[in-house]
Amino acid sequence: MKSATKWLLGALAIGLVVWSCGKDNPVDGGSTETDTAPATLTLSPTSFTAGQEGGPFEWTVTAPSRPKVSCDASWVKVTDGTYKDYRITFTLTVEANGTYDSRTATLTVMAGSLSQTAALTQAGREKITPPETDLTRTLVTADATVPAQNLFNYLLSIYGQKTLSGVIADVNWNHREADKIRQLTGRYPAINCYDFIQVYVPEGNGWIDYSDLTPVTDWSDGGGIVSLMWHFNVPKTASTTIGTDGSGVTCTPSETSFRAKNVFTEGSWENQWFYAQMDKVVSILLQLQEKGIAALWRPFHEGAGNACAINQASWTNAWFWWGYDGADVYKQLWTTMFDYFASRGVKNLIWVWTTQNYNGDPATYKQDTDWYPGEAYVDIVGRDLYGYTDTQNATEFTEIQAAYPKKMVALAECGVNGSTAFSEVGDFWTAGAHWSWFMPWYGSSMPADAWWKNAMDQNIVITRDQLPSLK
Repeated sequence: MKSATKWLLGALAIGLVVWSCGKDNPVDGGSTETDTAPATLTLSPTSFTAGQEGGPFEWTVTAPSRPKVSCDASWVKVTDGTYKDYRITFTLTVEANGTYDSRTATLTVMAGSLSQTAALTQAGREKITPPETDLTRTLVTADATVPAQNLFNYLLSIYGQKTLSGVIADVNWNHREADKIRQLTGRYPAINCYDFIQVYVPEGNGWIDYSDLTPVTDWSDGGGIVSLMWHFNVPKTASTTIGTDGSGVTCTPSETSFRAKNVFTEGSWENQWFYAQMDKVVSILLQLQEKGIAALWRPFHEGAGNACAINQASWTNAWFWWGYDGADVYKQLWTTMFDYFASRGVKNLIWVWTTQNYNGDPATYKQDTDWYPGEAYVDIVGRDLYGYTDTQNATEFTEIQAAYPKKMVALAECGVNGSTAFSEVGDFWTAGAHWSWFMPWYGSSMPADAWWKNAMDQNIVITRDQLPSLK
């Protein structure tokens, strides 16, 4: 959310030590008119002596009609060699009927002085309309399941105010990475993303069984949000035998004779493979649906690859077979899957399309808007970024939201890029990248432990234990 103009009392800081008050502290009950502000801030302790280290401060907020109040506080010790002051900054956000008031006040307490009550004035007050006001609020799937609509409504309710933590599962049907994050930070991420990348492997292979739904049901029963993606592998040739070890397939166009444009020719080997694999996935989705589990669904990701480069060269191709035959074929693949899933009764998905955008470089890349399947086929727009700074995150978010103003925008993948770290969550959020969720990739792309500890302690980050029941 935007910050209100700061109201300052006291001198500028010379030395800084900062303490955060932690997660949101709601004041329960009722609502209030949107023009009613918190009135009083009460501090404890009420006095300080020269040289006292102090803190943590205890504080309360009183306000008319008991509105919900989100509070974030920090204190700063100011030292000039003779005495210490304590400067305390509070950002208060009042929720009332979908409209948000925000204001920031800074109180400086002089060493040895008494200050029991500090008034929060109306100065610098700013009304904020949540960005979800103009977003499409109906899922593109007709007659979506109640859990799917509940999940979508929840995403809409927090959009622009909070971001969901997430992680990609290590290769396939598990939540090992999420377990590691829980062990490291004490909290599970809100979302775990499973990949159908190896759904093609013949049954009885001895190492993966997608019909065992336990990893997904365990996660859902624990209160987590389920995300599903699909690295849709295809045989390298029409005559390739698929090994029980997973050999013989690829996603990469240069490694296969499989062509997306032939999927629509009935009886072709591409057509037969495409529908056979969809049937495998549909079977699993329907089982999840019967168990009351909805999912964020992200197929055919990063479709354009480098195809939107202005100056075409040997490297300006799609990265995956589903984009290799161009935007029109790509969109037809998407709508064909969408319609087929609907015909089979799949109604528990929130459809997430991944844009390539143009990396904030219009001199080199065109936007991939020609690859967008359309308003009637997409619920959320995602973006995959690695090694991006906070400023680059903000540029991407702003461009994507402007291109698709009726859709929520999410950071569908993220992580380090070689030796280049990814922006910390608080930094990209402050810069203006208000992604619906963030989702680091596993392995060498996974951010460092310190990144995760910082991320999971941010006020704007939602963890699994903070999710409401969505079934």
